[in-house]
Amino acid sequence: MSKAPTNAAAKIKVPDIRARKGGTPIVAIVGYTAPIAKIVNDIVDFILVGDSVGMTVYGASTTVGVTMDTMIEHGKAVVGSAPRPCIVVDMPFGSYEANREKAFDNAARIMAETGCDAIKLEGGQVLAETIAFLVDRGIPVVAHIGLQPQRVNTTGGFKTQGRNDEAAQAIIADARAVADAGAFAVVVEAIPESLATRITQAIDVPTIGIGASRDCDGQILLIDDLIGLFRDFTPRFVKKYANVADIIEQAVTEFARETVERTFPGKENVFKG
Repeated sequence: MSKAPTNAAAKIKVPDIRARKGGTPIVAIVGYTAPIAKIVNDIVDFILVGDSVGMTVYGASTTVGVTMDTMIEHGKAVVGSAPRPCIVVDMPFGSYEANREKAFDNAARIMAETGCDAIKLEGGQVLAETIAFLVDRGIPVVAHIGLQPQRVNTTGGFKTQGRNDEAAQAIIADARAVADAGAFAVVVEAIPESLATRITQAIDVPTIGIGASRDCDGQILLIDDLIGLFRDFTPRFVKKYANVADIIEQAVTEFARETVERTFPGKENVFKG
């Protein structure tokens, strides 16, 4: 059974994540900013710079409108601030679906301009050939199956996937296809627990669950959900480990009160001439 790296300062690379199959669970977050990356650098194994930035940071209703430039800028911020974790950047909608050559060009640009370790793309069997094409040309790939947020316009929203036997079999086939194509890990989102367990047992690369099963080889949550910063909605699979939004609201309310009362700035906050 494989074990987590014992040297906290050692860079975690793609083969290290791949080797964690069946071992110590992979700890992962979705994060987008330098301050967060610095805070979690010594804690997590894996940071995904997710296109969910479009929703959590920029206020969009879906991830569909996120651009390559946006992903690259946030990717650079995270890579430059977190030297230890394996860092993966999402490929945005429209950057890889047309053909494998376009996918390679865009993936190569993301890796070259951000310095990230790998890219992630959404899709199963339909993208297996593209994944193999990228991997064969030196681009490490994380696949994303189950609920695929970039496809909400065709699936009808952010809904649990794989609830009936036919849908479950299709997702298992997706998992096998992307693993066989060379993906070194598979994000499994919003599927029944039993199905996630079956997928974890069926493929030889790590599964990273988000709304899946504790039997997955790792777990991932959006940092904004995990710390209670994003208030628009809370998926069932999210556990809030803090309520940062309440703390921010309280702090700004206090600042506003002291400003109106002219008790801020105090003597210790101003310069003497």
